[in-house]
Parts: sequence; structure tokens; C-alpha cells
Amino acid sequence: MNAAPRPHRRLGPAAASPESVAEIVALLPADFRRRDLLIENLHALQDRFGGLFRRHLAALAEEMRLAPAEVQEVASFYAHFGLAGDGETVPGAVVRRCTGPACAMRPLDLGNLPAGVAVEDAPCMGLCDHAPAALAGKVPVRGADAAKVAAALGPAGAPAMPAEYSYPVLARCLSGELPRDAVLAELDKAGLRGMGGAGFPTARKWRSVAAQDGPRLVVVNADEGEPGTFKDRWFLETAAARVLEGALIAAWAVEADEVYLYLRDEYADLHRILRGMVAQLPGAVPVHLRRGAGAYVCGEESALIESLEGKRGYPRQRPPYVAEVGLFGRPTLVNNVETLYWVGRILAEGAELFTNEGRNGHKGLRTYSVSGRVKEPGVKIAPNGITITELIEEFCGGMEDGHVLAAYLPGGASGGFLPARLTPPLAFGAIEEHGGFIGSAAVVVFSQADDLRAAALGLARFFAHESCGQCTPCRVGTAKSVDLLARPAWDRDLLSDLADVMRDASICGLGQAAPNVWQSLLRHFPEVVK
Repeated sequence: MNAAPRPHRRLGPAAASPESVAEIVALLPADFRRRDLLIENLHALQDRFGGLFRRHLAALAEEMRLAPAEVQEVASFYAHFGLAGDGETVPGAVVRRCTGPACAMRPLDLGNLPAGVAVEDAPCMGLCDHAPAALAGKVPVRGADAAKVAAALGPAGAPAMPAEYSYPVLARCLSGELPRDAVLAELDKAGLRGMGGAGFPTARKWRSVAAQDGPRLVVVNADEGEPGTFKDRWFLETAAARVLEGALIAAWAVEADEVYLYLRDEYADLHRILRGMVAQLPGAVPVHLRRGAGAYVCGEESALIESLEGKRGYPRQRPPYVAEVGLFGRPTLVNNVETLYWVGRILAEGAELFTNEGRNGHKGLRTYSVSGRVKEPGVKIAPNGITITELIEEFCGGMEDGHVLAAYLPGGASGGFLPARLTPPLAFGAIEEHGGFIGSAAVVVFSQADDLRAAALGLARFFAHESCGQCTPCRVGTAKSVDLLARPAWDRDLLSDLADVMRDASICGLGQAAPNVWQSLLRHFPEVVK
């Protein structure tokens, strides 16, 4: 058993043998030679053969009319692809053990698994409310231990399909009962914003895309990877039809020809369910289901678009809804899963559903992913602007017995740490003055039993592992932060200088937000970081 992650490897080119070409052609669909299907092809190869063998990569490059280096750079970029030399033995199964902040509070011992099973420590996998968690192959294991993981390594059962759904709001849109202007006005009235973290007004974004020359596309961003975030998994588990309806309404509103749903690879169980649901959708526009491959940065819109095009997930430097930088060069609307869920509910129940339940001067409802030292972790739909103490006491059953609130992450790793004494409204624009932000509202609760320095180091390692490497400030800065935070004494001045450089010069939000981890501790917990 190997407890360390398999390293990325760069194997030299190999000749494409007729046998390997025949295996490729027999396995993949007829249209596999399309450039944007490269990542889907790599998934199919790894699923079938247990790894990406050099002979198959050479054959795939030849058949897709790509340079071997193009296939190699994509295969080596994503964490879930395992490169293998011809003749090399690959693991019989891979178990990914979560190292996210909630799971780190409950260490998972997997020392008694069957022979041939490789164990990899992996970033947060969206099971924070069931810590400790693991993925046994493609099966999520909640409240994991060695016995549960071993049992999950058996054949996966057939997914339970939800009942058929009639998509009534979409039908009202298509029939003319709900005109486009009325839909956009209702979303404006509700104040719906992008719930993936950026908070951009939804109706304004839709109008911006609709104003571009067609043809247009819609992308559903289901690649949540922020440590502590699991709301999109919950919405897809409990209300997938509502999310799909929201995506089809968005496509209708901006007159898009196609919809792409990009689902993180850790959610393989949901992939099986969604594949069946997509096949049964009304034929308004085609919906294409695509798998991520283990890259947190692809939650950023432009990096997601690059990945959908079959490339490395490198963020772009311009907004992805501008025509010349959209998917396939077409104007592209990218919306988060939660945003699309609320679209359908708002149009079905009225904007008042979303505007009348706020607190502390903030209107509306908000979804919070709550994990850590609370009695009842989970996804909580609560009044927008609720405070951490209200959220814990009213929606989470209070703190675990013997634990007292000491600190919390209001917006996942990127949002920074706040102390228990600070209780600003958990809403957009309310946390920035304290050096953090709400983002996707991934609330992780820490108590007096938790080592905040160790938690910060773990999150810094996450950012270093997930940096795409495109820009020097992030690539070097995240690695440097791990070195500095691992030292017995923190160098406040050097860490602050590093934070300034990363925030000012990184291309995307990963490098810009990573310093919040240590800067928030330096600001609010001086007694911890001496």
C-alpha cells in the first residue's frame, strides 16, 4: 500500500502500434477524434485499463491528429490521471483519503485494506458533513473507516434514478407564458447573484451574454472544490431536476444552442445519475455531461472553459462571458449549480421567496455548507446575513459536546480565519473589512481542540498542490508559503510581503486568495502565531 500520492510523470513518446490503435478505436465513441473530447477519452482509457499507458497515449495522439506532447501535457496536468509505462503494473484500485479541514479533525486510518489497493491523500471531496470521508474507486464513503472502505471497493450498484420531472417552469417559458423580459425582471427583483463565490448579479450576466452575437453556449459549473464546500453535491443529490431546469431556462433566455455540465470527478456517483437524467431531458437544446479530472483551479470559469476544450485548466485573463474568450470562441454563460437551482424556485414561487428572509440588513436566503465541530453539520438554507453563532445554535444543533467555538472559516480556505469574538453577517460584502470574504459560504467550525497553525499549514499545502503553475507569483508563492508556515516561528514581515506579491500579480483567484489563510491568523490570532 502506498500512502503517498502518485507523482506526475512525463514519459517519453512511443510509437503507435496497430494493436493499441485498435484498442482505442474499439473503446471510444465514433466522434472521439474531436479535440474537445481529449479529457473524456483519457477518462475512458483509465477507466478501462486502470491507468494511462504510454502505448495508448501514442495511439490516441495519432488518431486525434495531435502532437504527443499535447496529449502528454493534458494527461499530466490533472491529478486523477495516472501515467504508466508499458508493462508497468497499476494499482488494482485507488482509495482517496480526504485531507480537507473537517476530515483532518478526524484522522482516518486505512492500514488494513486488501493487497493491491493504493491509498492517496487527496484534497476535499465534498463530503465534509460526513467526515472522515474517502473515495473507494468511484464510490463515496461517508463516516469512513477501513471496513467501510474495503466494502465499498466491490462492484458499484445501479444508481437510484429520481422520479420523472415535468420541468413546469421551462414549459411556461417555452410556451410564452413567461417572456424573457419578465424572467430577467424577476431575477433582478430577487437579487439573485452568482453563488459560486463571485456574487455577480445573475440577470446582468445573462443580459451581457445575450447581447453578444451568437451562436451562444451555457455551461453549468459543478466543479466545486473549495475545502469545506459541498452544497452543489447536495443540490444535485436532492434537486438535480431543478438544477437542470434552471440550466435549460438560462439557455432559453440567452438563446444558447447547447448546454455543457462540467461535474467534478469526485462526484462519480452523481455522474451516473445525471447521465440518465440528461438522456431523458426535453429536447429544447442538447446537454453534454463532462467530467473534471481533479483540478481545483477548474472551478474558476475561464479555467473550466479551457478544460472543456480538452486542454489544461489554465485560467484566462479576461471574463469568460466575453465572446472572444468563451467556450469554442463563442459567447458563453457560466452559472454555478446553486444559482441555477434558485432560478427555477424564484420563477416558480416568486422573488419574495428569496428576498424576505434576510437578517442584519441583508435580504434573502443563503445556502451554507457547515462542517467541523458542530453537532449537525450539513447544508443549511438559512437567512442571508445570519451570524456564525446564530447559524450554529439555530441550524446546527450547537457545538459538539465539550467543544467551544474558537475560530471559523466563513468562506472556505479562501475566506480566511475569523475568531469567535467576530460575528459579522455571513453575507457578501460584510466580511471584507475583517480581511476575509464569504465566497461560496463554506463554513468550517473550529474549537479549542484544534491547532489553527496546523490547519493553516494544511490549507497552504492544498493551494500549493492545486496551483496550475501558469504564473510565477502563485506557483512559487504557494510553495514558499508552505515552507514558511512549517517553520517553528512565523516571519510576519516575509509572509506579508509574499501575500502582497501574490495578491497583486497572480492571474486568478487561487493565488490572490491563498494568502488569506496565513494573513488572517496573523491579524486575528497573534497568540497562535508567535
